[in-house]
Amino acid sequence: MINYVGIDIFSGAGGMSIGATNAGIDVKIAVEIDKYAAYTYKKNHFDTKVYNKDIREINFENESICSDKSTVKILFGGPPCKGFSTSNQKNRNKENSNNWLFKEYLRVAKFIRPDWIIVENVKGIVETENGYFFEEIQKGLKELGYNTSYSILNAADYGIPQIRNRVFVVGSLHGISYKFPTSDVKRYVSVNDALSDLPSLNNGANFQELDYKSTPQNTYQTLLRENSLKSVNNNVTRNNDIVLKRYNHIPQGGNWQNIPSNLMSNYKDHSRCHTGIYHRLKGDSPSIVLGNYRKNMLIHPTEDRGLSVREAARLQSFPDTFHFYGSIGFQQEQVGNSVPPILAKAIFNQILTY
Repeated sequence: MINYVGIDIFSGAGGMSIGATNAGIDVKIAVEIDKYAAYTYKKNHFDTKVYNKDIREINFENESICSDKSTVKILFGGPPCKGFSTSNQKNRNKENSNNWLFKEYLRVAKFIRPDWIIVENVKGIVETENGYFFEEIQKGLKELGYNTSYSILNAADYGIPQIRNRVFVVGSLHGISYKFPTSDVKRYVSVNDALSDLPSLNNGANFQELDYKSTPQNTYQTLLRENSLKSVNNNVTRNNDIVLKRYNHIPQGGNWQNIPSNLMSNYKDHSRCHTGIYHRLKGDSPSIVLGNYRKNMLIHPTEDRGLSVREAARLQSFPDTFHFYGSIGFQQEQVGNSVPPILAKAIFNQILTY
């Protein structure tokens, strides 16, 4: 029997590691610089050794698993992506030091020589500096002997209730041409499909545990509620009265353009707001991309409030048994930055077919 082991760098809270574990991969090591995300990771992945450090400070020389010839090793993760995001034009350049952290993948890959390597990022990396960073990643992997494939995948195509496009680069050390998993989804999972059994909440709600509103209503809810008795992380940002008044004017699928001008007077020029600001989710469709959903004031489809941490986690396909830690802001960031576990599992399952 083949033993597959994983090493997750830039792990965040561990969305990719959930997918790897569910595919049958034993994730041995994780590296995450943010202390709250690292704490969340450790509390949910008991058997994984977690380094809460800058990846540039770690050499893996004392990790026996890295030199173990009897296992198939998979190195994976997503380096910081804010500098590649199309919504962050200020830092989409070569001067942003975080945009060079992909070189740590190459350094770690050169030392460990994993059989497989997976790099995830926002699709904006393909365009940043005319594709310079994206080409450098592939070039560096090829110089180390990896045969690479890449694709832009939409999470909704893999049964996740969110339109979320991300680039994945998969490299094989053994000359294998990786074929990305095809989608067999016949109908997109909607926001209502994901959230209808969760408890109703008020603006500023802060409940660690609550009873579910109902029994599971569909296969998606049944899957994510496996082994879970309560809804956890029912935390909602407390918005002020003016923001709540704005919410009241926005229909499902609408945004800031539906808000009367007299309620937007604190904006210097509210006519130039991003289309994703003050967006109310449509219940019968997948969510728009989460990202920084607190900053974007993403609105619940039927209640005049923002999304709870658990609702956002549902839209990312985190199981309900997964608990997030830190202040509400850190929890929201952990959810929004994650790779959807169900999408990650599909990518890992495809590797195991080889």
